[in-house]
Amino acid sequence: MTSDFSASPALPRVGVVMGSRSDFDTMQGALDLLQQLEIAYEVRVLSAHRTPHLLPTYAARAERLNLACIIAGAGGAAHLPGMLAAFTRVPVLGVPVQSRALSGVDSLHSIVQMPAGVPVATFAIGQAGAKNAALFAAALLATTDEGVRSRLDAFRQAQTRAVLDDPYFEGHPEAGEA
Repeated sequence: MTSDFSASPALPRVGVVMGSRSDFDTMQGALDLLQQLEIAYEVRVLSAHRTPHLLPTYAARAERLNLACIIAGAGGAAHLPGMLAAFTRVPVLGVPVQSRALSGVDSLHSIVQMPAGVPVATFAIGQAGAKNAALFAAALLATTDEGVRSRLDAFRQAQTRAVLDDPYFEGHPEAGEA
């Protein structure tokens, strides 16, 4: 998927939101994996601070579309994932965006420290977190969608194969003996 903020043409199953357009580089890995796994998604920029009035509207949309989850990336104060979680029963997967000031630790603390009763599943800071959030979304869908299950299994098998095929892998026949 290119970075043109386009989403998949089918009815979305996953929402991907971010606090500002500058968060797109972090979230690109999630979009690429969702596309690779053929999971329809939509992308929105929603700010908990600059457009708070849009959060209940998007949360209602997520429920109306029966989204499996919302992947929400946010940096700095990172209130977006928690605010969305407060407005919807759709699971929210929080991705802390790496910031210049505190390298994303501020974002991580903001997202992970949700009060009891407003859960947000929190992932690693930055691109690794975005990719893992997409894989978690795929795992959620795989519980009821055989096609997603098959594609996710193939993705995981390819990851394993890449390690086993590496001649520097300890168990590889060309790695030599200890």
